[in-house]
Amino acid sequence: SNQFKEYLKKHYGQIPKEYMMKGAGSGFIVNADGWILTNNHVVENAAKIEVRLQSGDSYEAKVVGTDPKTDVALLRIQPKGRLAVAPLGDSDVLETGEWVIAIGNPFGLNHTVTAGIVSAKHRKDVNPDGRQLYANFIQTDASINPGNSGGPLISIRGEVIGINTAIN
Repeated sequence: SNQFKEYLKKHYGQIPKEYMMKGAGSGFIVNADGWILTNNHVVENAAKIEVRLQSGDSYEAKVVGTDPKTDVALLRIQPKGRLAVAPLGDSDVLETGEWVIAIGNPFGLNHTVTAGIVSAKHRKDVNPDGRQLYANFIQTDASINPGNSGGPLISIRGEVIGINTAIN
């Protein structure tokens, strides 16, 4: 937890290597050459980022860019071949009441899929972990749990229309 990290920093000046924590999150491939979108909070302050694909292949990832205000990060891996890409859609055409699917790795359970409906769009009153974001959230009742962050929210048309970001 962040409180434990702050305690170690305050009393010991640094976090000993044996106390470095591993985090988990999700992401999705947006370019066949190895470009991946995820949440900024999944990768910020990471010393090393490992991407594990559904095939079981693992790659070290580099952060290409981040935008903390929208909680988005772009990663790059060097895959052995071309990768399958998640098609991007338009969240503006998404309607309240439509079904959506959230994909991710909640609690380390790989490739979990949950379904729900869009309860509302354009939510601005969500502050994940007390962080103020430039927000235009899609509210859904699809189960989002720790580890889902960065995974795609998919429309019934099979297109990514959002990134799973917050539990509120």
